[in-house]
Amino acid sequence: MAAVSSTDGSTRLPWGRIGLVGLAAGFMSGLFGVGGGVVIVPLLLIVAAFPAKLATGTSLSAIAPISVSGVVGYATAGEVDWVVALFLAVGAIAGAVIGTRLLVRISAPLLQILFAGAMVATAVRLVVADADPSGRGHLTVLLAVALVLLGLASGVLAGLLGVGGGIVIVPALTLLVGVPLVLAKGTSLAVILPTAVIGTLRNRRTELTALRPAAVVGVAGIVSAFAGSKLSLHLDADISRTLFALLLVVVALRLARTGLQGVRTARRRPPGTAPPAPRRPAARSTGRGGRPGARPRRPAGGGAGRAGDG
Repeated sequence: MAAVSSTDGSTRLPWGRIGLVGLAAGFMSGLFGVGGGVVIVPLLLIVAAFPAKLATGTSLSAIAPISVSGVVGYATAGEVDWVVALFLAVGAIAGAVIGTRLLVRISAPLLQILFAGAMVATAVRLVVADADPSGRGHLTVLLAVALVLLGLASGVLAGLLGVGGGIVIVPALTLLVGVPLVLAKGTSLAVILPTAVIGTLRNRRTELTALRPAAVVGVAGIVSAFAGSKLSLHLDADISRTLFALLLVVVALRLARTGLQGVRTARRRPPGTAPPAPRRPAARSTGRGGRPGARPRRPAGGGAGRAGDG
């Protein structure tokens, strides 16, 4: 299968499989309070041969409608802390701008490896936690600043890795702020929405998102995200923590593998050689009347001869 670019036509993509990606990502998003990028990015690479950076940007675009559906499911049950979400969103929006800028300019294998290690440690901490927290205390200036910084970190990772940021927000709110896990999931999805929108606007400027596939993934994930959020509301706290810890470990293994591959590639590069510059997706050629994919107009006179003829 040929690699897809941000300007490819619809006939070149396996739309049925892309829709299934959305269904899986939506359910994962609603159940765990994450954006779904941990599913979308690798599956777009596998089922649609997306370039890695385009898959990352497209994932962030697809997360927006999925997160809306998920947050509605939690909000109708009163499981969103809107005050906390506001402070997180302030940092996340700024972080998304930084992350999408880094996506164009750098390769980050070391960041992926370090982040994977932190996720494994977080997963262990979630499993050994004594009980689900009872709730946060009063909002102080120190807590507000901490929430903004947490949002900033999640936004950077969202823009750089194509995930919603929930894999950072949910465990941090639970372990550090004392927010119950279900409430942390709903709050995380409320923050993911503006993060995804800002990231998409940034990625459109650099042609690192394919909006039509993103729309298919996002629309397919709407129903399954709502179903996942409703299921999460009825899960036992211990089961919910264990499942989320398993999700963190799976994502960590994927990130560590990708990061190690990047490190090996960098070591094989000859000393003093700069890494290749990011390649912008090639635009389709336009033919007669400027229509994409049309046959080019033949030169007058029935075609050009070889150089030097005549």
